[in-house]
Amino acid sequence: MTTSWFNWLSFVILFIGLALMGSSFLDPQAEEGGATSSRTGLPQMITSITPDKTYTFAGEELDMSNMDLRERLDRELIVNAYYHSNTLLSLKKARRFFPVIEPILREEGVPDDLKYLAVAESALMNAVSSAGARGIWQFMEATAKSYGLEVNSEVDERNHLEKSTRAACQYLKSYYAKFGSWQLAACGYNMGGPRLAREMEIQRAKTFAEVNLNSETSRYLFRIVALKTILEDPAAFGYQLEDEDYYPPMDNVDKVTVDSAVANWGDFAIQHGTNYRMLKVYNPWLKDNKLTNKARKTYTILIPKA
Repeated sequence: MTTSWFNWLSFVILFIGLALMGSSFLDPQAEEGGATSSRTGLPQMITSITPDKTYTFAGEELDMSNMDLRERLDRELIVNAYYHSNTLLSLKKARRFFPVIEPILREEGVPDDLKYLAVAESALMNAVSSAGARGIWQFMEATAKSYGLEVNSEVDERNHLEKSTRAACQYLKSYYAKFGSWQLAACGYNMGGPRLAREMEIQRAKTFAEVNLNSETSRYLFRIVALKTILEDPAAFGYQLEDEDYYPPMDNVDKVTVDSAVANWGDFAIQHGTNYRMLKVYNPWLKDNKLTNKARKTYTILIPKA
């Protein structure tokens, strides 16, 4: 009896000891502060990003000795570096769309950095804003038409990458000619040139650093520069991608010229060895399932090769 009782008591003591050790293991703070609840934090490390180098947009430097400029850039670096899903998708899509955009920028004589404006505008998607802007360059309908893009019930060239990129170049060059600065040209692209000019006149501002803008445009240039910084060196911000992770270019295509009506794009797709879905993927500017084309305009349709 004495031995059994002693063994039973030893078991109870051992059980209690293990339970107490388990409590301390589950909550490392238990030993320090006596807390007994399980951990509620996240197993991650969040670090600050210090704007500690020279930052430029289209060859124009942002003065990091200016407290206001430094903190506004700091905000956008933090927001976009930790906006993991959106930034990761932008990285993947850049490998697909930048090879199309970059040669057009060179041909149009505008700085290569303007490609990051498209990332800031749409994350390289044919997005639709609440105000009705569309496409990778986010043109409003009236502006698109004024720069030669066709927009109607059957065709919306705001979603045509090559044509909308050329239109964006013309639009930005007009603002550069007006303001003499690519920084201000970008702001004009976001808020409208006349409104920007009016604000600068009222405020007696001569440079981007001097003008006080609405909350969206105030962040706009810094968002572009932050995205440029991250996309140029993603590994420095923790984004690890292999070559196969990037979306491939969509350049393995046949080009078919259309200069008359198309009764049904589904039939057209099948006749050319593809399907309606892939026809729309490669030609997102086609809005309807048909093309009336009364004016007998000439269009180039991309057909993916098998």
